[in-house]
Amino acid sequence: MKGRKPFLPALMLSLVVIFSPGCRKSDYSLELINTITDQGGGTGTTTWTRDKEYVLNGFVFVNDGQTLTIEAGTVVRGRTGQGSLASALIVARGGKIIAEGSQTQPIVFTVEGDDLEGSVPVESRGLWGGLILLGNAPIHTETGEDMIEGIPVSEPRGVYGGPDEDDNSGILRYVSIRHGGTNIGEGNEINGLTLGGVGRQTLIDHVEVISNADDGVEFFGGLVNCSNLVVAGCGDDAYDIDQGYAGKGQFWVAVEGEASDHCLEISGGTEALANLPGAWPVLHNLTFVGEPGSQRRDLIHFGHFGGGFILNSILLHPEKGTAVRYSDLAGDSWALFESGDVGLYKNLLFPGNETLPLLYAYADDGSDRSAENTILSDSLIAWGTRYDDPGLSVDDAYRLLPPSTEFPDMAAYENSWFEPVSFKGAFGSNNWVEGWTLVHEAGWVNP
Repeated sequence: MKGRKPFLPALMLSLVVIFSPGCRKSDYSLELINTITDQGGGTGTTTWTRDKEYVLNGFVFVNDGQTLTIEAGTVVRGRTGQGSLASALIVARGGKIIAEGSQTQPIVFTVEGDDLEGSVPVESRGLWGGLILLGNAPIHTETGEDMIEGIPVSEPRGVYGGPDEDDNSGILRYVSIRHGGTNIGEGNEINGLTLGGVGRQTLIDHVEVISNADDGVEFFGGLVNCSNLVVAGCGDDAYDIDQGYAGKGQFWVAVEGEASDHCLEISGGTEALANLPGAWPVLHNLTFVGEPGSQRRDLIHFGHFGGGFILNSILLHPEKGTAVRYSDLAGDSWALFESGDVGLYKNLLFPGNETLPLLYAYADDGSDRSAENTILSDSLIAWGTRYDDPGLSVDDAYRLLPPSTEFPDMAAYENSWFEPVSFKGAFGSNNWVEGWTLVHEAGWVNP
């Protein structure tokens, strides 16, 4: 494989973790190390196996026409470094990743030196890059293409977007992405999982992003459907939707940390473009928990030509809830609300004090939007979304989410992709985060 250094059989290394205060020396040995360096040829079509150790040295691409298969139980570690020394795994347009872990043998992406037994504090962020998937599905730009953020603009393999709604970038299943978000310069951090123009034939479920310096999962257009996602303790948004993402999602969890921004930010693009969609995702069964004591940010933010629908979800914030951007621009978020393209159906909002701004309009110029707020309050009643205690227990140290709770007043599941369930929020009787996520191991999410 071009650009790849051969591994050294039975090479024993003692790794000292030096990147974060409070870390201890790692007490494990690495055998059969593969240091992956991409000099343009990508990974090739190959399989990474759980009996070997893989270290990403810089930006490593799965090129057009290549397929990277990663066995269940494999650990991939990214070398530390900022700017040009950042490490990340990028699946270029036309490439595929087949990463199918299991609940007992997840595939883990983390930083070099992480022994998975506490050598890296759970809260550590920005220690390596992240995982990026790029596809040929439509995005909301004039050209239908763009250069993905987080990698140098000089890299031609960073282009994404195209006409194929059913594009297939592969499979991510039972994958844990930890401690990423390297800054490559001028505030250009890498998200934990970046999805640029990813098509609906791509399969993504049971994916964790924990303690990323930037967003947890960011969608740049595309139509990929995602289920059973969990994001916690990130430095920006848990989920960020841009450039007209119009896929479906179910069973998403977001737990804010002290450095977090929104649990969900939905934007269509920088302007309304003729004959192009804004952002209209349909999301069922979310459980979003705002940072206790934080009054800085909205839990959910519709802005810049972003719309969409949230149903059968539990939305908890100690002070603020969902914001809808008001402007007089055609196709902006308030216009989408008026046309029926923004809606919150059969959700539970808490703490339950109707005087708190749990759904409100705002304008960039700070002007009073009390008339619009009244309209939004009336809409909550029409949508069947109510203020009620969902039974979540939240304290300053841990975020404890509820066990199965039955709710008879459920919004209909009108698309066959969704799994019809009888509970609001992301959890029923199946504790699907147990056994493969660090958020569960650390006690941040504990149904």
